[in-house]
Amino acid sequence: MGLPARSIRQPISFMGSLFRLADAAAIGIGLTIATTVFGRVPEHDIMAGAIAIAGHLLIAEFTGLYRSWRGVSSEREVFCTLFTWALALGFVGCIALTTLGVSYAAWHGKARLVVLTWACSSAAIMVLTHSLLRSFKRAFWTRGMNHRPVAIVGVTELGFQLARNLDAQPELGLKLVGYYDDRPKERSPEPPAGLKRQIGGIEDLIADAKAGFIETIYITFPMRAEDRIRGVLRQLSDTTASVYIVPDFFVFQMLHSRWTDIGGLPAVSVFENPLYGVDGVVKRLFDLVAGSIILTLLAIPMLITAIAVKLTSRGPIFFRQRRYGLDGNEILVWKFRSMRVCEDGHKVTQATKGDSRLTPIGGFLRKSSLDELPQLFNVIGGSMSLVGPRPHATAHNEQYRQMIEGYMLRHKIKPGITGLAQVRGWRGETDTLEKMQKRVECDHEYIREWTLMLDVSILLRTVLVVLKRQNAY
Repeated sequence: MGLPARSIRQPISFMGSLFRLADAAAIGIGLTIATTVFGRVPEHDIMAGAIAIAGHLLIAEFTGLYRSWRGVSSEREVFCTLFTWALALGFVGCIALTTLGVSYAAWHGKARLVVLTWACSSAAIMVLTHSLLRSFKRAFWTRGMNHRPVAIVGVTELGFQLARNLDAQPELGLKLVGYYDDRPKERSPEPPAGLKRQIGGIEDLIADAKAGFIETIYITFPMRAEDRIRGVLRQLSDTTASVYIVPDFFVFQMLHSRWTDIGGLPAVSVFENPLYGVDGVVKRLFDLVAGSIILTLLAIPMLITAIAVKLTSRGPIFFRQRRYGLDGNEILVWKFRSMRVCEDGHKVTQATKGDSRLTPIGGFLRKSSLDELPQLFNVIGGSMSLVGPRPHATAHNEQYRQMIEGYMLRHKIKPGITGLAQVRGWRGETDTLEKMQKRVECDHEYIREWTLMLDVSILLRTVLVVLKRQNAY
């Protein structure tokens, strides 16, 4: 007889329902404002409003709009709200053109103004209501109202981190009572100053839970302590306390972690591309817009560089080299040729200071990074990004993947023209293993901490690095 099917469900919270209702109301109010201002309420407008509400709520489940934004900047939530609403409007437009029989010609001046007013007013109301609801919730819990007493089972480093998180986020409405653990104090680490102390063993925990002194319990034993966890759970099953297990996933090197589920069965990512969903769209749009602008501004300098390469040495203007792209797939990276040779085999020798292989203008091209500009075509084409781990020659990838643990994880996102490692001083020749390790560490940090503002910061800092011409030859 097989084991019973198991799954974990993510409940829709009261606040999540409130946000959904608020967005539906915002769409309706925005449509009312638009039709009132322009004096029209045809049946198509009412139908469009209903479709927009349904579309917005459906699309929001894919964009993650109603997930917990705790610990994430408010700017990202605002963007997600506006992006979801924009997709919903596009959904309404497609339905109107294909199903409702509304022709393109019907979108005359007044109709377009109605839609524009509707879009802007609803967006403004959504952003305002989201901000007000989150501020209200934060203020409610921060003032100590309706706190739930919680306990941590396990005097462990993970338990200490959980206590810090609870203390740093009073808006959660959780008040830590203390730690419970059966291990002697001499076998347990000492809680850091300012955190709660151990107040008893497991029997004390059960008694306090039965008495109603504790409503929520977090178990922070290591995953290898399965028998201890089962024992505690068996005893807690005789109480009405809410019990959570906090897995110590962070004993692993987490490249990028996020929860997912397969038919309700949860899974947490250890090595993952962070640029899925809205974030991936944001970065791609940024690459296309910023890349196109930069390419336009640098078109004349690139033309002059191409002519100079052709006139000063024999050979092609461009040098294309095989390198690893997203997920280790091979791509061809474009560069202005700066050397008399075009190495792209099983052995590629890195450029060194005073390299004899440089063309008459090759040294200048490399120091000024002008040789990298053709990679803007890679960015526009989608095989590279403006910012990301710098792509290495295929031969170097095969060499270093055997020497540096986690080296290939840098390929979980698209390579970039510049990156965090380059602005941290790890640009240029990697003549020692330590230099390459530092570069890989920066690449991993970039993947873990990516934000659009980080990309902007790296691009601005890259300008200063290029002007200083450090470690470039």
